[in-house]
Amino acid sequence: MSIETVRWGIIGCGDVTEKKSGPGLQKARGSELVAVMRRNGELAADYARRHGVPRWTDDAAALVADPEVNAVYVATPPAFHKQYVLMAAAAGKPVYVEKPMAMDHNECLDMVAACEAAGVPLFVAYYRRRLPRFMRVEQLVREGAIGDVRAVIVRLLRYPPEAPYAPDETPWRVAPDIAGGGLFMDLGAHTLDYLDYLLGPIVRVCGYAANQGGHYRAEDTVNAAFEFASGVQGTGTWCFCAHTAEDVIEIVGTRGSLRFSTFGSEPVRLATPGGVTEYPSAMPLHVQQPLIQSVVDDLLGNGTCPSTGVSATRTSWVMDQVLAEYRARMSGCPLDASS
Repeated sequence: MSIETVRWGIIGCGDVTEKKSGPGLQKARGSELVAVMRRNGELAADYARRHGVPRWTDDAAALVADPEVNAVYVATPPAFHKQYVLMAAAAGKPVYVEKPMAMDHNECLDMVAACEAAGVPLFVAYYRRRLPRFMRVEQLVREGAIGDVRAVIVRLLRYPPEAPYAPDETPWRVAPDIAGGGLFMDLGAHTLDYLDYLLGPIVRVCGYAANQGGHYRAEDTVNAAFEFASGVQGTGTWCFCAHTAEDVIEIVGTRGSLRFSTFGSEPVRLATPGGVTEYPSAMPLHVQQPLIQSVVDDLLGNGTCPSTGVSATRTSWVMDQVLAEYRARMSGCPLDASS
């Protein structure tokens, strides 16, 4: 498929598309946003009007079939990712899908297989792989600023909701039947994917999850231990019912350490026996735009996007391993000891 300009159609123009991604599709070189879809036609029309998008629809199939659309961005909650990715693949159109890539690892495999069979690229919105501050971390690690990497420590703590959610008022991000899990799936995925990019695939992982706060059905506390193919080991704690808020990734090496956050904008901190150096880095106005540019460049034959369906499938596998025991317990199904 030869593309001179990537003309995007968005399926699911909700909050994430307002500032993080939608304008990035419009501002990236060689890219246009030509159509949007939302099941509520009035909201789709409102989005198109506010963002200057030529067309809108309440029918995903119509958007995918639109001859002016030659690439599809799926920005719905995870429960609908597989459905729309397969629809776009069947139409022969490249796909950029929100994270987490799907409800679980098996869905990811189906999506990758469908896109490979159709001969279309599949990209996933793990945009930290192209944000400047995370590229600074990558540069420092690759240059050997901390020596050989030995360990990674992750800690993400958040306050709980003020009160438990009523069943019909639960945000979709903590509704397992829509999100695949809780905030670990939504937020922890970013960290795990970036570590996959920085240090290589995680090949061994175990974890424990629980609902300790009782504010919603999904897990709110997760602990994991993991090992990368390189031999680097890591641990992580994600607690969304804590007394405080904290966001720390620490990478420990033989000659120093790096400290930064997944969601903050503070400088990256390098500590060595020679002292501490901080590396400030401005965040782009539209945080997905650098990754979107790499997607567009890839489709136009001018570069390679670092976040694909294959890489994102690895992250979903890790999360599945961490949540396996909890999911089995919640569903009342014992784990298969042979799996």
